[in-house]
Amino acid sequence: MENLLRQAAERATRYLNGVQTRNVAPTPEALDRLRLFREPMPDGPADPEDVLEMLDTIGSPATTGMAGARFFGFVIGGTLPAALAANWLATAWDQNPGLHLASPVATELEEISLAWLLDVLQLPAECAGSFVTGATVANFTALAAARNAVLRDVGWNVEAKGLFGAPEITVVIGAEGHPSMVKALGMLGLGRERLVRVPVDEQGRMRTDAFPSIQGPAIVCLQAGNVNSGAFDAAREIIPLAKKAGAWVHIDGAFGLWAAVSSRLRHLVDGFADADSWATDAHKWLNVPYDSGLAFVRDGDALRAAMSISAAYLPQGEHREPSNFVPELSRRARGVDVWAALKSLGRSGLASMIERNCDAATQFSAGLQAAGYEVLNDVVLNQVVVSFGSTELNQRIMQGILADGTCWCGVTHWQGRSAIRISVSSWRTTPDDVERSLEAIIRIATEKGATPGSGTKYPA
Repeated sequence: MENLLRQAAERATRYLNGVQTRNVAPTPEALDRLRLFREPMPDGPADPEDVLEMLDTIGSPATTGMAGARFFGFVIGGTLPAALAANWLATAWDQNPGLHLASPVATELEEISLAWLLDVLQLPAECAGSFVTGATVANFTALAAARNAVLRDVGWNVEAKGLFGAPEITVVIGAEGHPSMVKALGMLGLGRERLVRVPVDEQGRMRTDAFPSIQGPAIVCLQAGNVNSGAFDAAREIIPLAKKAGAWVHIDGAFGLWAAVSSRLRHLVDGFADADSWATDAHKWLNVPYDSGLAFVRDGDALRAAMSISAAYLPQGEHREPSNFVPELSRRARGVDVWAALKSLGRSGLASMIERNCDAATQFSAGLQAAGYEVLNDVVLNQVVVSFGSTELNQRIMQGILADGTCWCGVTHWQGRSAIRISVSSWRTTPDDVERSLEAIIRIATEKGATPGSGTKYPA
């Protein structure tokens, strides 16, 4: 075991050292070699060292360099050194933090991390919290509490009766609400097609003047950080309207909530702390390993009522029992990674990391515009949306970027336009990485036939 783990550490270290210089996208040759994994189920055991060697030799070259400095797709952060090391140790501990009695260290680190997160995200200190897989399940968890609470207020007990015969719930969401939130609402039985969709402005923000009149049980879902533009809904104006109607307000802040840690960016989240629940990801802007989602609910009793579990063989103590606040009973000790990231960065280090990424996004925007290409969004955070022309041309450029390997970006369609999206989320990214990536993007755009100024001519 000791020698095997040493080899694993050496291989992982070699991988991380190489991820900065290799192609960000895997090469066709590396992808072709994945066929070597496809074999019948072995009849007998294999040497663990041989298993590890095969995984590294074939698997590592076929990865996408998400851990490196020039991966700008899907708002995926890198992994901080302290968080990665803590993750390795926690995996060796093999703790299930469902019950305090079963894992005192994992459950108490969750508690400590929760308090620190509420502090840096400037959310109400009384919130209960959940450590889950990602923003989809974080939205699901918080919205389950919302669903049950708004029905409880009209005399319906969801925990006992389910949704059969329950009063209808009005769910209000922006026209550009993230698909993960829509998926969560669907899983909760609230429907994907019966949502009240509010029109948005040119940056994807819910239009206050179009906010509907609502009554009865209702949930209003706002965005802190549009997945394309990075824009924030007008919480200061919309939340009072929702509260006046008696609605529960939920915030999908998968990455945008982290603006609260920076004094320079904090104005973007003005008013969002007045909501009732929030969802975010630590594997995005806190740069901890996958997976690590977070849900916060002001009414801890509502969250506990929606998620609690009881059984004779599950001893409940006076301590906070995490299994009463999450969908799962069995899960990994995510709080260890989060604690290590926050402990290693501190308040100033966390703010600096967020600000550096936003500065890099501004640098991308300035470079692309200087080259004559159209940036479609106001760059207020870490997101840049640029169009080089038609859908077909943007696709060609995107394929060229992946083949070149200098960086990795994603295609998108936003507000009727075809575009390429750049998301800066890694602690590793430097101004030099941005300049190197800009050179590659602009060079490839030229090679593929983009003409400066042509982006304004083509709809999606």
